[in-house]
Amino acid sequence: MLNQKKLELAYRRYSKNFVDGIKFEDVEEDYVDSQNEITSIVDLNSVEKDHILLIDLDSISSYYLSKWKEDVLINGENNTEDLKKIMIVVFYQCMGQDLYKIRYPKMNVRYSFKDVIATLIHFTMFGWEKEEQILFDFIVEHFGERLMNVNNWNKHAWFLLELYLQYRNKTIVETQHNLHIAVREQFKEAELEYGLIPEDLDIYTEVLENWTTPQLDEIKTLIDKMSVFHSNLASELGESIEFGDYGYGFYPYEILFLIHVRKKNGLSVPDQFDDLLMNTPEAKMTIGDPETYPEWDPLLRLVDNFYRKNYPGYIPNKHGELFQ
Repeated sequence: MLNQKKLELAYRRYSKNFVDGIKFEDVEEDYVDSQNEITSIVDLNSVEKDHILLIDLDSISSYYLSKWKEDVLINGENNTEDLKKIMIVVFYQCMGQDLYKIRYPKMNVRYSFKDVIATLIHFTMFGWEKEEQILFDFIVEHFGERLMNVNNWNKHAWFLLELYLQYRNKTIVETQHNLHIAVREQFKEAELEYGLIPEDLDIYTEVLENWTTPQLDEIKTLIDKMSVFHSNLASELGESIEFGDYGYGFYPYEILFLIHVRKKNGLSVPDQFDDLLMNTPEAKMTIGDPETYPEWDPLLRLVDNFYRKNYPGYIPNKHGELFQ
């Protein structure tokens, strides 16, 4: 049962974190430090140090996360621009990481399975089909490898990936149903790490079995169950692995994606919700169909141009201009 008081207290802490906890001026200072470092490497064309460019993408992502929180969560503005920039940075973390798989085979990956899947489904919601396909190809090519470590416990990420596969009629490990089970079994046979992959997806299993239902009351019931599942875990802010983080803990993007794919399939969706989670400023952002591309971050542009110039095998070089 959902403890409403506990949920509300957690949401207050979540909302205040980017005011009382993470100070924007500190994040901005890190961004400026990265600006100096990136500019120096690019100006000198220091290929021997260019892995630092990949590391510095973290400060760009943190900068736009703080800006997004300030605009939407704190000021109540309906603004997706900085959220889009966060997702674009994750894309380029993947593209950059691919360059170092031979030169630095043990280099720490700067993103998680959850980060990449969240980016994939946001590109889908934004209508950015070209970039969506490039990212999906990256996921498939490196699935289960160091560059795409899927030994991950986040049930909603597995749900989102499977829903995406069904929506786009694609497969991974030759399936689009019960993906987490198929991957566990395949990895076990191959003696790959699989222990963190969930054995069940809780409410998400029921949703995956019924997400195409034509019955509005049935999908409303399923969304309500998803909201309770998410809210219970978000109530454990700072402790829950699934939704206990201050970045996206109260941003129900797994529900928003479900609503998106139903709309795209011409299926009815609820037009209002009564619970706290689905009425946060983040949940109520308006996402265009399609969304326009945001203005490029100047530091990210420097990094992309540097990699394009120095590495012919850099994935974006194969696809021309992106995000425009």
